[in-house]
Amino acid sequence: MSAPPPFSLPAHSLSIVVPIYNERATIQTALTAILAKRIPGWTLEIILVESNSTDGTREVVLPYADDPRVKLILEDRPRGKGHAVRAGFAQATGDIILIQDADLEYDLNDYERLLAPLAAGEESFVLGSRHGHGSWAIRHFSDQPGQALILNCGHWGFTLLLNVALGIWLRDPFTMYKVFRRDCLEGLTLECNRFDFDWELLIKLVRRGHRPIEIPVSYNSRSFKEGKKISMFRDPLTWLWALAKFRCQRP
Repeated sequence: MSAPPPFSLPAHSLSIVVPIYNERATIQTALTAILAKRIPGWTLEIILVESNSTDGTREVVLPYADDPRVKLILEDRPRGKGHAVRAGFAQATGDIILIQDADLEYDLNDYERLLAPLAAGEESFVLGSRHGHGSWAIRHFSDQPGQALILNCGHWGFTLLLNVALGIWLRDPFTMYKVFRRDCLEGLTLECNRFDFDWELLIKLVRRGHRPIEIPVSYNSRSFKEGKKISMFRDPLTWLWALAKFRCQRP
């Protein structure tokens, strides 16, 4: 496995890619917080990808296009989170790219610690680990404890499988907070449209030599009743296919 090229210049610009679909309950709060974010020494580019929501989310998002820091991409139909993120990547111009959901599960106050090793030129790829408080479980659904238990157990099973396949050791490879140098994407073809995109992106970056470090972050999980979109039956099959396909492909 080849090592990533050296990178010694500090980064000063951040592209925040925000995939959005049917988040009417949280979108205004989330976008207000993102637009209020200030990081000394950095300029922020905020890329909103709205996937033609059916719950009124698009109408809430449209006025944010007036902010000079915002690039708004309006998809004609929902094709999945992975498709939306890929559309955002295509428009990103920052030195660093960060993926940010619009569901308030993650804390924007963690940006600085995630960016620090990248800005210092020490790392090319950072993951925000949801095991920041030492617990084995990252999901706590007070209204759906059974589903939370299944997802937590599945998380560790899939994490072990991925670690063995790639010869690495990560605690939370499926975190939303994937933060990396934009040049890591050069020459990379990404194709997944749903949550298997997390697997594809991680596998391809690792096989390119970008070994991620994990930094603990705060996480407030939401349940299916609160809007979680992952499918407990369909998506795991796509994850296994992504692992088999992209582990065997040339990086």
